[in-house]
Amino acid sequence: MADISYKDLIAPSFYGLWNDVVNQKYPEIWLAGGRGSTKSSFVSTCIPLLMEMNPRLHCCCFRKFGTNLADSVYSQFEFTINEKLKPIADHWIFKRSPLKIVNSLTGQQILFRGLDDPQKVKSLKAPFGYFGLIWLEELAEFDGIEEVRNVLQSLRRGGHYFQTFCSYNPPETSSNWVNHEASIPQIVDGKLYRYVHHSDYRTV
Repeated sequence: MADISYKDLIAPSFYGLWNDVVNQKYPEIWLAGGRGSTKSSFVSTCIPLLMEMNPRLHCCCFRKFGTNLADSVYSQFEFTINEKLKPIADHWIFKRSPLKIVNSLTGQQILFRGLDDPQKVKSLKAPFGYFGLIWLEELAEFDGIEEVRNVLQSLRRGGHYFQTFCSYNPPETSSNWVNHEASIPQIVDGKLYRYVHHSDYRTV
């Protein structure tokens, strides 16, 4: 991979989290932050770099509704790769029908799906390797934690490195399922499985 310093790409409030991601300290990372928090910029930076590090990794990005993908996560990747990751930008090809980003050197894919068509999730298959990276954007739009678990159970298989990113604007009501889930520590084999990271425009 090209010599790229993560400190030139992400806000200082994410430096420690980048190291956690590389070492898979927390398999599931929830990023809570409003407009200007750079949480989506962070995720769209992590994913191509992680794929360049591991040529067997593929990624699938989800929103609740497929019609929102092109103008959100897909566009975020376009900007990040072309403007921030210029040393590796020529590795990546952007396709719009269907939405897909492909590494021309390895064949790795970043796919985009809406959960308004659950069958498309069940039929997802990587051309080789496995879906080790998953991004669920605007998590609060999803129907609940069971919908999230169904996605993860469908995709997380066939490999050893799995990293899930869930990004969202914290809902105003404390009773919202996202706020409720974020408040409950998830412990697996004695280790914290889900880490909740908070950021806003003041931390950039």
